[in-house]
Amino acid sequence: MKARLLSPKYWPTWIGLGVLRVFEPLPLAFLYLLGRGFGALVYRFPSSFKRTARRNIELCLPELDDAARERILAEHFRGLGVALFETAVSWWSSNERIRHLTMVEGLEHLEAARRSGRGALLLSAHFNSIEIGCRALAARLPLNVMYRPTKNELIGEFVHSRRAIQTKRAIPRDDVRTLIKALKDGDVVWYAPDQSFRKKGAQLVTLFGIPAATNTATSRIAGMTNALVMPYFFERLPGGGYRGVIHPPLEDFPTDDPVADTERFNRIIEAEVRRMPDQYLWIHRRFKGLGPDYPDYYGKRT
Repeated sequence: MKARLLSPKYWPTWIGLGVLRVFEPLPLAFLYLLGRGFGALVYRFPSSFKRTARRNIELCLPELDDAARERILAEHFRGLGVALFETAVSWWSSNERIRHLTMVEGLEHLEAARRSGRGALLLSAHFNSIEIGCRALAARLPLNVMYRPTKNELIGEFVHSRRAIQTKRAIPRDDVRTLIKALKDGDVVWYAPDQSFRKKGAQLVTLFGIPAATNTATSRIAGMTNALVMPYFFERLPGGGYRGVIHPPLEDFPTDDPVADTERFNRIIEAEVRRMPDQYLWIHRRFKGLGPDYPDYYGKRT
């Protein structure tokens, strides 16, 4: 424990972690209702998250009318409330409880990869059940998880410590060397490169028809490691319970065109978002560019 994490500025975070720990053992059905209620309450108040989510839904689902998009937005915030308590379950519940609450289809694809001696890159996206979606896998197999460190150092330290216990490796997003080693060793790695990315190697790749700054490294990583790339998506079922699906390895992947490969995965994400639009993480400012001439999608219009 770093002494600075005990400073007063982190006391609200400590209190929040303590509250989540108290709720974790309660029945999932109760946590589901409690989370939906909390999310519905948050939705009633204006916030930058709400404005961002509304704008993203408007940009990505223009075929819907205003009323339909607002229903998705309201349901999205209820889901975010549920995700808060799912996080507590993901961090502290036993593997046995996680396996009881979740089901994962397609594990045979990982077994086939293991028999072939090749690593498996589970390509995922940021839906609001992301924490328990990772945990459902980690409760069933040795899993490496790529993650993005948080701005709150205490949350970052805590998440890393939990994932270090529950997974084979918790790999920071910028630690490409460890990612490549894991795949070359024949391991399974969970990886979600769908959020805004403007560092070295970023390209403008369309998502829902809109060019956005995107990480295109997936195909290069697959090519360097000979790993099989399998889409993995996780969903919250109505009334509680969860289902994850590991899809068969992508055929003819990677190619020599990383942008085209990334476009291909974005089309898969779009299909999943349209199937369960309220569960995608709309509060992230996804549509950012790589230069000053890029449109300001999150200005006064939001």
